[in-house]
Amino acid sequence: MKSIEKIVEEQIRNWQIMGKEETKKEPPVSVITISRDPGSGGNLVGKGLAWRMEFDLFHQEVLHEMAKSASVNSAVLETLDEKGISMVEDWIQSLVNARHLWPDRYLKHLMRIIGAIGKHGRAVIIGRGANFILPPEKTLRVRVVAPRKIRVRNVARDFHVSKEKAMLRVIRAESDRQAFIRKYFHADIADPVNYDLLINTEKLSIDQAVKIIHGALKSGTLGGAGRRAA
Repeated sequence: MKSIEKIVEEQIRNWQIMGKEETKKEPPVSVITISRDPGSGGNLVGKGLAWRMEFDLFHQEVLHEMAKSASVNSAVLETLDEKGISMVEDWIQSLVNARHLWPDRYLKHLMRIIGAIGKHGRAVIIGRGANFILPPEKTLRVRVVAPRKIRVRNVARDFHVSKEKAMLRVIRAESDRQAFIRKYFHADIADPVNYDLLINTEKLSIDQAVKIIHGALKSGTLGGAGRRAA
């Protein structure tokens, strides 16, 4: 497995290459965040989306390791120009004020890293509360869910464990994710108002879920003025 330093080094090189190339005008929404119930297939959906759209993929585990390192935090911010850094810092401060957050060192690093990823665009971000960090008008915020019995079955199959052990894994992961979002963002991870699109994988395949999300993004109705009240 690659070290976090190697992963960051490769990502920074990709951003530098993209910055030098002539690019087309980006759509209003060029970042997808994936929040998911454990065992719902959210990781596979995120991976499928990144492959289909040729977006960079950032897993929860990678983001967590990046946020723990001050040197990585600095390296990622250095990929932005002064205007980009200022925009990220201003957005973070407005978020802190609006949600009455008291960010510790870890959250500050996490917010800056996810903010920088969002500024670069063309990314799928899985977990770590990214949907609470990035500007909603520039982000497609997806929540992948499924009934618990389905998720337990998936975990038992994928990890070759009994249903009893799978149930414990699912409950523990649910609790950890709920606690993380509650602690750092004062929010309920399961509240649908925090998302633009809810995907239930009970009857949808991973490929079908990917196509639905991709279609929603391509429609161009989810960014900025496209969001209208009912």
